[in-house]
Amino acid sequence: MSKDTLRVVPLGGLGEIGKNMLAIEYGPDILIVDAGIMFPENDMWGVDLVIPDFGYLLDKKDRVRGIVLTHGHEDHIGALPYVLRQIPVPVYGTRLTLGLAKVKLKEDGLADVAPLHEVVPRQPFRVGVFEVECFRMNHSIPDDVGLAIRTPLGLLVHSGDFKFDHTPIEGRGADLARLAQLGGEGVPGMESLAGLGTMMGRMAPLLMGTPNAQGSRRPSERWSRRLTRSSRVPRGVSLWPRLRPSFRACNRL
Repeated sequence: MSKDTLRVVPLGGLGEIGKNMLAIEYGPDILIVDAGIMFPENDMWGVDLVIPDFGYLLDKKDRVRGIVLTHGHEDHIGALPYVLRQIPVPVYGTRLTLGLAKVKLKEDGLADVAPLHEVVPRQPFRVGVFEVECFRMNHSIPDDVGLAIRTPLGLLVHSGDFKFDHTPIEGRGADLARLAQLGGEGVPGMESLAGLGTMMGRMAPLLMGTPNAQGSRRPSERWSRRLTRSSRVPRGVSLWPRLRPSFRACNRL
């Protein structure tokens, strides 16, 4: 592979529910995002769980610089013991996510197999050639984050699992202001794990709005004001021009 090539390799979770695991490769460095399991289907008799096929990494284990976790659900951290047994690399995550991962590793006798590093949203950290920044998202578990991954070839945004919740139980909403700032920088690549119902039900009025005379869409003023308030951005700052067309909505709601 050319040293100027950025490769994004889904090792699980693509077109399926569970086994979320992604490898991002540039030059000599590989970054892993999540390492989850999938619960067996009804016809998988005698199978307790299904793990991603990470054989692609085994002959490259000396190039893997770390694993970044987006949240603590089993389909994102459940395969950590299996991966770290063969690829013992540092693990990065928020406080709750690391707490759940630590318990899981301890149960498998792997408490000291790899260093665990706590990360804080909006505070970038480096993993090999990659600069990673977490931004807060909402999900059905607290401490959920998305990732802004800066590579030598541009910015990748990985949303993690998310929903837009205006009244989150933990009191901290998604960091829409940071998302808008990242959109303003330009995002060559984005991976999104939102459910269609969440995106279309809550965000369609914001992201699509109504067609103008030229046929393009922008959000209504009501939704623009709501986004501005919920994101705590300065009054009078419009977020919509910064939201790049990463969100490709269908023609009909």
